[in-house]
Amino acid sequence: MARNDWHGRQFPHPGRRRPVIGDLLTVDRSSPIQSMLEASRGLGPIWELRVLRERLVFVGTAELTAELCDETRFCKALPPAVDALRDYAGDGLFTAYNHEPNWQLAHELLVPAFTKSAMRSYHPVMVETASELFDYWERRLADGPVDVSRDMTKLTMETLTRSAFSRDFGSFRTAEAHPFVAAMVTALETGRRKGTVRTLPGGSALAWLLDRRYARHTDYLDSMLDELIATRSGSDEQHDLLGIMLNVAHPETGEKLEPVNIRYQILTFLVAGHETTSGALSFALHYLARNPDCLARARSEADEILGDDPTAMPEFEQVAKFRYIRRVLDESLRIWPTVPGFARAPRESTVLADEYRMDPDDYAIVSLGAVHKDPAVWDDPDRFDPDRFLPGNVKKRPPHSYKPFGAGLRSCIGRQFAIHEAVLVLATLIHRFDFEGDPGYDLRVTERLTMLPEGFELTLRPRARSEVAAS
Repeated sequence: MARNDWHGRQFPHPGRRRPVIGDLLTVDRSSPIQSMLEASRGLGPIWELRVLRERLVFVGTAELTAELCDETRFCKALPPAVDALRDYAGDGLFTAYNHEPNWQLAHELLVPAFTKSAMRSYHPVMVETASELFDYWERRLADGPVDVSRDMTKLTMETLTRSAFSRDFGSFRTAEAHPFVAAMVTALETGRRKGTVRTLPGGSALAWLLDRRYARHTDYLDSMLDELIATRSGSDEQHDLLGIMLNVAHPETGEKLEPVNIRYQILTFLVAGHETTSGALSFALHYLARNPDCLARARSEADEILGDDPTAMPEFEQVAKFRYIRRVLDESLRIWPTVPGFARAPRESTVLADEYRMDPDDYAIVSLGAVHKDPAVWDDPDRFDPDRFLPGNVKKRPPHSYKPFGAGLRSCIGRQFAIHEAVLVLATLIHRFDFEGDPGYDLRVTERLTMLPEGFELTLRPRARSEVAAS
């Protein structure tokens, strides 16, 4: 665990710091990320929180982020909340330390699974799964509004398990979520709590008690994933991520991933791969429902490309043509990055911004909620405006001012998968349905490992062919 000493340097902090507990009272346990972000307003480009024995240093400007993203000087670090997840995800791609060999091996083996040709093979699965969601909605229109975050989670989980592991979770045969989701949410929440309690005197014992209390969820995750691996062991199939992990050896060293690491990688993809995309889709739909002009532009684009059949689904090449809808997605991720930040540490002793000395045991957390609204970069940053991502506007902005998928070698390996799926789903949903949100709803965001709208519902109405043609 990095000590994060910063040579004793003190940074601005919110409120009045208390002995022993530090800034703990500043943090709302139900929404720690949002409360920390709110408390940081006016503290400047770099600030800190002390929670018991843990010190967290944050940066919130594009300028400092750009420097921290220099791969020659800095690399990924694991802040306490992520480090605690190693109890469940081990040395998977997201939670591995930089020096662990399985990270490099898994990365090199799995990069081919996200090439353009690989994406083409996943496209039919994405189309099929989105169609099932829409049919599921149409069968239940009489039941009232749909719970967007719940159903987007169903969709992205089902898409990922089918395309990456050839497993159907049956998400659209019941209104309930798959048991994996409940176990996963519990594991994530437990991991987050363990990251805090370990800073307490006797924290190791408290963490052990948490593990005991929620052991059945961890045991379920492990047994489900081990069964998934065992079912495919002995087969030489390489058509999905699991097949690659089981059967492909490194071309130079001949190394393969060990079964326990395969379990860690599957868990990483299932958790990070579906939570982030479901959140991005849910936030995008929230902002479209609140901005009718943007919705009209997005629908016009979808209708022009997909034609007058409201049930039409795009070909692979058509997805890249939904340029305005892609900008809607980007702007939603700017305002609400589903992964709220990432940590960076120096490769060797250095000075950040010509002022702050850092050693390899120090790290800074890039607060994307602040960076994506840096007033030096973003005009009227709370306003939803997809045209911020027109090519000309993007070129005018400084580098690293928009980082929803992380930075450098350890950035999200499945970025293209997530973008392709999200744009496809938004375009076809807008083309097939009219929808409206509850005008009295104020956005509430729940925090797990990722950020997700809570209690957000839409009332749907299928569009008719004549209506689409007239549009």
